Amino acid sequence: MNSLESFKNTDAGLLLQRLIIGILILFHGIANLTSHYSFIKSLLNGIGIPEFIAYLVFIGEIIAPIFIIIGWRARLASLVLTFNMFIAILIGHSADIFTLNQFGGWGIELQALYLFGAITIFLLGAGKYAVSNISKWD
Repeated sequence: MNSLESFKNTDAGLLLQRLIIGILILFHGIANLTSHYSFIKSLLNGIGIPEFIAYLVFIGEIIAPIFIIIGWRARLASLVLTFNMFIAILIGHSADIFTLNQFGGWGIELQALYLFGAITIFLLGAGKYAVSNISKWD
């Protein structure tokens, strides 16, 4: 038996993935709720999207992350987060898609980490350390 096999715990890895993605995006959702909401509304207005659509950001950055953190309908919540991040990249960060930041990283690397982290949760599910793991959406 390989000595590294004793450290293999897929379910713990899935829990860590859910906590990292969920908690970090939740900080963005809370910031948007408390101080950046007017910016989101003006950004949407600027491209002809009605202001009320800005409320959907809260589903993608507050409700979905909470579901991901606790592991209830994590796959469904990760789809919501994936859609949210895809739209955020298109609307708010499209100018940065083909750029590098001042440190040489991809211009949208933070958004991409959230996007691909959510896709990973969708593909793998919540794991056994979750509130619910009996549905195909967990």
